[in-house]
Amino acid sequence: MSEMTARPVPYIPALRGLYDDLAGWSYPVMRFFTGLFLVPHGAQKLFGAFGGEGIGATAAFFVKDGIEPALFFAYVVACTEFFGGICLALGFLTRPAAIAVMIEMAVAVIVVHLPHGFFWTKLGCEYPLLWGLLAFGIFCRGGGPRSIDNLIGREF
Repeated sequence: MSEMTARPVPYIPALRGLYDDLAGWSYPVMRFFTGLFLVPHGAQKLFGAFGGEGIGATAAFFVKDGIEPALFFAYVVACTEFFGGICLALGFLTRPAAIAVMIEMAVAVIVVHLPHGFFWTKLGCEYPLLWGLLAFGIFCRGGGPRSIDNLIGREF
């Protein structure tokens, strides 16, 4: 076995089987919950659900930050989070959904949050940067074996 393919010996060897059994679920769980957790953010912006104020308030926020045409971009962001989140969770059109989330979060980091620093508690870029990095990882990997993309045998 070469050095590049050697696996480290577990500190508790009896757990190797458990780790091997769980390994195939780590990526689908990450992809599913990344998408699932985006959906309510989109629902807040689109429908005013979960204490959100709807598309008008989202557009007003964009106007304040100089993002124009505000209503158009409010719909783009809300749909990216809501429908893109559903797609990520299901692993359907996974890469296009992931790249849309990556672009959205890059804009959010640069335009809105970076001036506030890093930490989310001060409205910094930490949270949208994390979302963007998760989307990047999903973009790189695609839907994976437990996805609709895989089930239908097609992906971008």
